[in-house]
Amino acid sequence: MNTEDLLNQIAFIKEIDKVKYIQRKTKLFNSDRNENDAEHSWHLALMAIVLAEHSNEPIDVLKVVKMVLIHDIVEIDAGDIFLYDVQINHDNTEQERLAANRIFGLLPKKQADEMIAIWEEFETGETNEAKFAKSMDRLEPLLQNTSNNGGTWKEFGVPYKKVYEKKSVIKEGSATLWNYAEGLINESVEKGILKKE
Repeated sequence: MNTEDLLNQIAFIKEIDKVKYIQRKTKLFNSDRNENDAEHSWHLALMAIVLAEHSNEPIDVLKVVKMVLIHDIVEIDAGDIFLYDVQINHDNTEQERLAANRIFGLLPKKQADEMIAIWEEFETGETNEAKFAKSMDRLEPLLQNTSNNGGTWKEFGVPYKKVYEKKSVIKEGSATLWNYAEGLINESVEKGILKKE
């Protein structure tokens, strides 16, 4: 047994506990409590397992699960940026890259390299696995907001056009799930939850 590797792995495990304290803007289904990043990642992992058959292309489900479990770990250092923030771009930042290097860098080199590569693959969003993982990441808060009578859309005055634009990423990973999501978005307009400009 390599004691140094084990100690590094334990250090990483302790560090990522901080993900449980990162509050997201989105609230739990039918609730007024904000979701945290750990709950979000866990939910996406199970969604990926359950919904994998709806992927546009064949995928390595374990790889997707790894992606969604680690994609927000960088927020320990970089913080959570609201998808609809008008001040800060939600796209990958240098701050997130530095966070990935620091946090995953706690692991033994081989594991660190693998985690960083998976995180980067998710961020780039070009592989079948990354496209499906991003579909999960966009679908879950949509389901939450529709269960909460508009949730963060209503709270922050997010217009239909912005929601449609941000959520349309879902179709890159799953046309089936996008058809379902698009129906929910349109239904939200009909209910007056989302406003068309």
